Amino acid sequence: MYAIVEAGGKQHRVEVGQRIAVERVWPGAQPGSEVVFENVLLVRDDAHVTVGRPMVKGASVKATLLRELRSEKVIIFKKKKRKGYRKTTGHRQDLLEVRIDAIEA
Repeated sequence: MYAIVEAGGKQHRVEVGQRIAVERVWPGAQPGSEVVFENVLLVRDDAHVTVGRPMVKGASVKATLLRELRSEKVIIFKKKKRKGYRKTTGHRQDLLEVRIDAIEA
C-alpha cells in the first residue's frame, strides 16, 4: 500500500515504514511528535487505486517526526558581462525527517 501526499509544495510517494525529508511545514513541532499529512492525492492498496479530485476525501497519512535537518547548500551566482557586477549568495532549506507510520483511506 502506498500514497502520494503533498507537503511544502512538493509531492511525495510514501509507504509505511519509509523515512522521507519534507520541507518544514509544521512550525514548532518537536522530534518524537506525531504529524498528519491531510493533503493526500492518491491511495493505492492491493486491489484498488483511489485518485482524489484534487484530494482523497477522508484519507490521511500519519507520521512521526524524527529530526530537523538542512539540505545541501544551493549557490546563487549573478553576473552582468562587461559591467563588473558579480553577486554570490547561498541558501540551505530547513527540512524535517519523518517516518511514515500509517496510511488511512
